[in-house]
Amino acid sequence: MKRLALIAALLGATPLAAQTPPSGQIVAITNAKLVVGDGGGPVDGGTVVISGGRVTAAGRGVAVPGGARVIDAQGKWVSPGLVAGFTRLGIVEVDGVRETNDAGADKSDFSAALDVSLAVNPRETPIAINRAEGITRAVVAPDTGKTIFAGQGAVIDLGMDPNAVMRPRAFQFVEFGESAAATAGGSRPAAFAMFRNALQEARGYARNPGQAGGRITDGMLTKLDAAALVPMVEGRVPTLVHVERASDIVQVLDLVREFPSLKLVLVGASEGWMVAPQIAAARVTVLASALADLPASFEALAATQSNIGRLQAAGVTVGIGMINDDEARQARLIKQYAGNLVALTRVPGATGLDWGRAFATISSGPAAALGLDGEIGSLRPGRRADVVIWDGDPLEVSSAPVMVMIDGVEQSLVNRQTKLRDRYAVPQEGALPKAYER
Repeated sequence: MKRLALIAALLGATPLAAQTPPSGQIVAITNAKLVVGDGGGPVDGGTVVISGGRVTAAGRGVAVPGGARVIDAQGKWVSPGLVAGFTRLGIVEVDGVRETNDAGADKSDFSAALDVSLAVNPRETPIAINRAEGITRAVVAPDTGKTIFAGQGAVIDLGMDPNAVMRPRAFQFVEFGESAAATAGGSRPAAFAMFRNALQEARGYARNPGQAGGRITDGMLTKLDAAALVPMVEGRVPTLVHVERASDIVQVLDLVREFPSLKLVLVGASEGWMVAPQIAAARVTVLASALADLPASFEALAATQSNIGRLQAAGVTVGIGMINDDEARQARLIKQYAGNLVALTRVPGATGLDWGRAFATISSGPAAALGLDGEIGSLRPGRRADVVIWDGDPLEVSSAPVMVMIDGVEQSLVNRQTKLRDRYAVPQEGALPKAYER
């Protein structure tokens, strides 16, 4: 099994070359069906101007600067690169081989201090595959081990250069609900007690970092874990909380009263629609599972595909996440999920989203959840030049990118899947491995 997995990884390896935008080069993409990504619909005849790896202008009637390299989109769709709101891209290669899975550390003495950015591998096969599908940035979260605190997640780009991590230690990931109850000792009250105790210890550590010993005196946390929780307690990084049941969501929202600096982001939230007004009033963003509509667990008995539409109707900012949904490999499915939200508007009794708002759930929505909407997720001026030219509607399953730029640098769309497709699309007798000979 290990040998087969190693061969598969080697087949998918793509040479890496550090790339930077040519100094001073200006690029203008013209004649585009332009999608800015901020919730509005597409605009015909749009232009995007890129300089120094940033968007300097985007819209209809934008002038092309003199000396710019002009790319005629020929009426094709042009959008910001997609932002995958919750993944484990770059930290899991083969599920059956433990050595290639750095998502969780269930035997470690550390929890909140674990920094997933140290494990991100830009050469993992799913990176190139998802880049070729228009994914340019991804939120990468660790998995829980012995406590409800999984550790510090990162935001990465899917570019060909070896420096994949855009922002390390971008958030703390915490489990609540059924899985947290089991981890914390057997009940939901135990999970909430563990959370409160940990945050109180982190507060104490912030006041007196010099406490003796590797573990805080009379405490449950190591000093490293306590230090890692301080930015979360002080609101300097978001706290991503996996929670599904409506009653659990309400209890999580109440934690802000006790710890008012917390910047909560709910992940999953299958029953979020049931308490949407409370989520909106708390100004909490949700990275929701888009099409969860089956009672797969007792905490998701009220799951419905209308969840995201109802949350947005209540005023909640929503992005699409993929927790427990092959999130280590198939982030590319987010564009299909967003398209299905548009289709729901045509289903009697269902609540979906219009095209512009659906696209925002995979662009500016996830970016806003991480406090990065000033950097990524749209083509507004000043944002990083993550730009995709599509051969059709990005939310249609049959559409694919014809060009992908990350930070203004054009990326290869070749990956292991395309190599296998091209190799066996029209096989020639004698050029096949022995097993394929007729």
